[in-house]
Amino acid sequence: MTHDERSRPPVHALLADGTTTCIRAVRPDDHSQLQGLYDEMSPRNLRLRFFAASGRSAAQAADRACAPDRPGYRALLAETKDQIIGLAEYERTDEPETAEISLAVAEGLHHRGIGTLLLEHLVSAARADGITAFTADALAENHEVLKVFADLGLRTARRFEGPELRCTIELDEDETYLTAVEKRGSTADVASLQPLLRPGSIAVIGAGRKAGSVGRAILHNLRTGGFPRKLFAVNPNVSSLMSVPAYQSVGAAPEVPDLAVLAVPASALSAAAEECGKAGVRALVVVTAGLDAAQAASLLAICRTYGMRLVGPNCLGISNTDRAVSLDATFAARHPRPGTAGVAVQSGGVGIALLDGLSRLGLGVSSFVSLGDKYDVSGNDLLQWWESDGVTDLALLHLESFGNPRAFSRTARRVTRRIPVLTVDAGRTEAGRRAAASHTAAAATRTMTRQALFTQAGITATRTIGELLEVAALLHSQTVPSGKRVVIVTNAGGAGVLAADACAEAGLTLPSLSADLIDDLLAVLPEGASTANPVDATAAVSEEQLRECVDRLTVSGAVDAVLVVLVPTAVAAATGDDLTRALTDAPGRRTGTVVVVRLDQALPVQLLPTTTAGSVPSYADPQAAARALAHADRRAQWLARPPGSVPDLTGIEAAQAHAVTDAWLSGHPEGGWLDPRTCAELLACYGIPQLPWAWAESEDEAVIAAERLRGPDGRVVLKAHWPGLLHKSEQGAIHLDLEGDAQVRAAFRDFETRFAGLLSGVVVQPLAERGTELFAGVAQDEVFGPLVLFGLGGSATELLADHSARLAPLTDFDVHDLITSPRCAPLLFGHGGGGPVDLEGLEQLLHRLSRMACDLPQLAEADFNPVLARPGGVTALDVRVRLLPRTAHDPYLRRLR
Repeated sequence: MTHDERSRPPVHALLADGTTTCIRAVRPDDHSQLQGLYDEMSPRNLRLRFFAASGRSAAQAADRACAPDRPGYRALLAETKDQIIGLAEYERTDEPETAEISLAVAEGLHHRGIGTLLLEHLVSAARADGITAFTADALAENHEVLKVFADLGLRTARRFEGPELRCTIELDEDETYLTAVEKRGSTADVASLQPLLRPGSIAVIGAGRKAGSVGRAILHNLRTGGFPRKLFAVNPNVSSLMSVPAYQSVGAAPEVPDLAVLAVPASALSAAAEECGKAGVRALVVVTAGLDAAQAASLLAICRTYGMRLVGPNCLGISNTDRAVSLDATFAARHPRPGTAGVAVQSGGVGIALLDGLSRLGLGVSSFVSLGDKYDVSGNDLLQWWESDGVTDLALLHLESFGNPRAFSRTARRVTRRIPVLTVDAGRTEAGRRAAASHTAAAATRTMTRQALFTQAGITATRTIGELLEVAALLHSQTVPSGKRVVIVTNAGGAGVLAADACAEAGLTLPSLSADLIDDLLAVLPEGASTANPVDATAAVSEEQLRECVDRLTVSGAVDAVLVVLVPTAVAAATGDDLTRALTDAPGRRTGTVVVVRLDQALPVQLLPTTTAGSVPSYADPQAAARALAHADRRAQWLARPPGSVPDLTGIEAAQAHAVTDAWLSGHPEGGWLDPRTCAELLACYGIPQLPWAWAESEDEAVIAAERLRGPDGRVVLKAHWPGLLHKSEQGAIHLDLEGDAQVRAAFRDFETRFAGLLSGVVVQPLAERGTELFAGVAQDEVFGPLVLFGLGGSATELLADHSARLAPLTDFDVHDLITSPRCAPLLFGHGGGGPVDLEGLEQLLHRLSRMACDLPQLAEADFNPVLARPGGVTALDVRVRLLPRTAHDPYLRRLR
């Protein structure tokens, strides 16, 4: 372990019981505590750890961990409130890719996940050090540590050596391991949120006697909301507030609250949080706004030191409508209506709008968390809570930022298979920003990155709060349609035309009905009805006729959804018919998705209760209904598709790629664009095919290279190069169709003349065969990780902007989506009679590009343009790669923000 490793900042993570621990490197001054860790062990545990109960074992173990830095050794410890509770170590063996590990957990603290969490962090560190396997010796009777090894999720082999077991643990980061880590993390996360969302007692700090203060409003909502457990205020000037007992401090209260709500000035916040931590409070909701950088850092440090989960600061508060909790710790004007929608927002204003909208719909909320500035508790935490609370059947998110998008994506992919997850895609105006660095950077906007995240995770992303509520109403009340086929039924032909336009614009289809189904419908509809799609039931349609028509359509199997468009008519009024009752009374045989549009409806969306305890969504506008159906269809498609997998690739030389990258950055510490030779070397590590090429720094060298590389037609291409050159066509830095030595010499001399002082050499290539010019690239986002882009290439790639994007690592389905999403996709499948290109080769190129981006965090950008796709193969003709000096960051390692 080196000095740099010992000086790395500690990280905090959750144990299985939801408490917080600090994981950090061992320091020399930890010696006495580490010796005490072993001294306090029972004789049995000492024997299991050291295979003997020697009196010197504790001192020797502490000496070893705190010894001066030495290569190949690393020690991590876990501590809570400055008390060491666990230690994990590894040391390289004679086999450089293998390390021996040991593990110790404090007496009386087993079964809390301390050892497992330490091992996860040790595994991540070992992988970064190039270690591929751990070995460990354990007594056969040491069932606890053997179970820890077995439950890690890594491949473990055991071999008896006398009374001992020799364990070998392979450190491959596969899906099994990530799933195991994810499951442990979810358990810990949910446990940590218990004192926040199901507290046994609450203190409000900062509630005053004057009406209008935020703290007083929160105390009022808690009291009138029916919180059934102990509630008190902290105010040194009064003995009670609004009939709630008040105390001078948290420590003076008769018991330590699970949750404290802080509504104090920013200048007093750190002191109040420190007091809560010392008293043993387990969670904070901080509504205070306006913290400066020092105050923010102090608040988070205090929460980490004392293991308190934190919501906020600068938030509206939290609520849980479970009758056993009845928690409304918000300063909203009205109590949230109990229901089944979980809501997490960063904006308090958006939160109030969603609470009001869900209450108006009759959906209500199960729990609500205003995340505010989101120092700690995040949307990822809430998704895991809703997944397990037994109440929530719909998750609504408004997130302006993502702390760990890849961990969020894994959680969302799992949760959204059980309940719909909806979000408002906030901040879309960033799409207007364009970077000038390369084609890849120009295409990779933050909007595209967020959309890739939502698409891959199965999240339903809407553009407005209104649209979010429209979709929520449909997904809550109806089964998702199994396809895009919609039939429109209306009592007014013009309204049906509007609905048909809306459906077509939303990407839905209106199929023609079969002759048998037409006859079936005509048998129940009034004379003069039209059974084209839209079905015009005429103004004369009765309530019973409409009901029968809709029922027959839903059971026909010919359509996936029925959209009923109704307008009030004098005919219905005269007969006393309420056509809405046709959809809500005794649905009968109806099995499919049904939505209604009532053009006279005052509210944008409503839920109409049915006589069978269900509901039907009703919209005021056909476009809103069509948008909701399109979102539901996309969710159905996502659910119907298997999760996908990241394929194993052959011929990958990741170690060599790291060596190439490190060597180049050692000579270019500021980073930059690779020269052609280093580019080719890096691509070769991943088996990415390039057109043959040669480097030439003189006219004669160019001629010799051209002679060697000429293809059957005898023509070559010369491309000028100098550091930082990106767009060769725009600079006139490329000469095509060169025949004979004279043309090669003339082209080289032209470059020398026009680019004097810049030119470092030329790339010589044979003239490529004809094919489809494509674009593939990677942009490394500081927050989201690598984004892979694909689409139409050539000089017009930015102008046409025909690109799709997915976040790496790419699964087989992600690659399929990348290839089929751009408008140019038909060209790849043989449109125009040219025959399909080498699709398997194209898939391989994208998978290998994804793997390269995931392996190398230093890869800031990769720009392959054009990529030539033909029936006989796929080849990168022009490649640019930019490196930056970045360190690896394990996105799946369990740690708090």
